[in-house]
Amino acid sequence: MVNKLRKKFVITAILSLLLILVTMIGIINAINMHQVVSDADNLLATLSSNNGYFPAKILNNAPKSRFSDQIAFDWDVINSNHSAETPFQARYFWVKMDSYANTIKINTVHIASVSHDIAEEYAKDLYFSNSRKLGFYHSYRYLIKDAEDGTKLLLFLDLSTAIVNAKHLMIQSVAIGVLALIAMFILVFLFSGQAVAPAVESLEKQKRFITDAGHELKTPLAVISANIDVLELEQGKNEWTTSIRNQLKRMNSLVKNMLTLSRMDEERMHVVFTEFDLSETLKDAAVSFEPIAESQEKKYKIDIPDGIRILGNKSSMNQLACLLIDNAFKYSSTNGSIHVLLSVDKHIVFEVSNTCDTIPYGNLDRLFDRFYRADYSRSRETGGYGIGLSVARAIATSHGGTIEALRDGDKIIRFVVTLPKQQTKNTQKSK
Repeated sequence: MVNKLRKKFVITAILSLLLILVTMIGIINAINMHQVVSDADNLLATLSSNNGYFPAKILNNAPKSRFSDQIAFDWDVINSNHSAETPFQARYFWVKMDSYANTIKINTVHIASVSHDIAEEYAKDLYFSNSRKLGFYHSYRYLIKDAEDGTKLLLFLDLSTAIVNAKHLMIQSVAIGVLALIAMFILVFLFSGQAVAPAVESLEKQKRFITDAGHELKTPLAVISANIDVLELEQGKNEWTTSIRNQLKRMNSLVKNMLTLSRMDEERMHVVFTEFDLSETLKDAAVSFEPIAESQEKKYKIDIPDGIRILGNKSSMNQLACLLIDNAFKYSSTNGSIHVLLSVDKHIVFEVSNTCDTIPYGNLDRLFDRFYRADYSRSRETGGYGIGLSVARAIATSHGGTIEALRDGDKIIRFVVTLPKQQTKNTQKSK
């Protein structure tokens, strides 16, 4: 139980951090890329408004030399330097074409990797592809400006450096995120024991109480049962002794199920697994309910083929079958039907279905919660405590299997146990 709680705590903490890191890294890289594109669009707009050239006020914006006796950033100087250096930092070219796609002028002065021929090829490709006025072409951000005389100015701004820098930022941020995740995992794993210690202590006390109470209850129940036997021998059976005996039976069943759950909660529970005939075990359990079906006038069908064997605990599987079939009889509709089915394909599937007047709404997995009862009034009538299905799930889990409740229409509920065909002797320890 301690390892199980620590595992859940570590997984929850790491998944939470992972979600935060993914969100932060995504936002940082998205903002960075948006800023790159925004700056490129502003630069293209400036060039477009000046027919492919920078305005003179930018070229003549270099600040005069200034000296300062303080070691500090002068943002006015930095911004001025940035504006003045922009024409020399930007790598761009443009092509001017007439309405017939004839090249009028090409300017590749501000880029070394593109020749006149390549510039003309790129421009014509965009011209005839009916592209948008603004977008991406290879590693270039382009802008197409239509002049009043029918000519087109196609501007291309090289963003390869910015894209490479954005890629490096993404790789670095992901690497930092992975390292932070690993560091967080180590720290959470080391301190998880202390974090779950109060919960573990509470669970241990709860399990000890259930175990001790279960054992302590056995003695007075046995004494009461013996006293009832004496009273019936001396005075004969009557409605009072019958009622007491029925309540004793309910209490004994409750104590047995509570102790079963307590044992299965123990991490070091040693259950003896042997190979046995599962078909025979389940069939014996199912046949024992035939008198009940007959007395309640319910349709009872058993489909269990012979020869299905499994490695597991025979008594536990018998208890599992009895719990599910007993639950089906308790909650089946009047003059309803119960069907017990065993099949094997990729997995071994044991299924118990029954007609039901009302099936609980919502998630049927709640039926396996301890002491949960969908219909309290019906539970009092049938003597249910809402613990039998919890025991059934514990048994299925201890055998490496699963159990689920399914709706089959509006009037039939099915409890399906899926078990692996190949079991190992350590299956009962894995939870």
